Amino acid sequence: MEKYDGRNHARCNFVGYIAVIGLWKDIQQVFAYHGAEHKTINAYESGAELTPESVSHYSRIHRRCGTSFLIVVIIVSIIVFSVIGGGSVLWRVGSRVVLLPLVIGISYEFIKAASNSETWGRICIKPALSLQYLTTREPGLDQLEVAIAALNLALCPEKCEEMNTDK
Repeated sequence: MEKYDGRNHARCNFVGYIAVIGLWKDIQQVFAYHGAEHKTINAYESGAELTPESVSHYSRIHRRCGTSFLIVVIIVSIIVFSVIGGGSVLWRVGSRVVLLPLVIGISYEFIKAASNSETWGRICIKPALSLQYLTTREPGLDQLEVAIAALNLALCPEKCEEMNTDK
């Protein structure tokens, strides 16, 4: 009988955790702000007017989301660390520390390539995008206002500094 080590269940545990915490009212609000962020970025990348009403029509799913990146990192980790195998505790910890940049690099390049592809990328990234249905909620107009203000600050911090010094 094969020894159970739990590595293959990491993704399921992560998704389950996200689903359970998404039931809490405070986390639902955080997830609504996450949805507002995605809608705002989607509107910005489409060249749309950045008003809450306009932004509200965009998708709360985004191809380059950090949550999608995390699920890809988990999957790549399972593959890479399964290939190098087990061993002593020192070997397992050391190999994970040394190979973590490789895992992150592979994951980043995969997300980047999949985001730029209209065919294979859409298929490959679908499981990661599906996770966003758990980590985002439909935001209200007030949450969209906050996301738009944050984007404007990120795009033009000098303008906000000028506004603050005029007061």
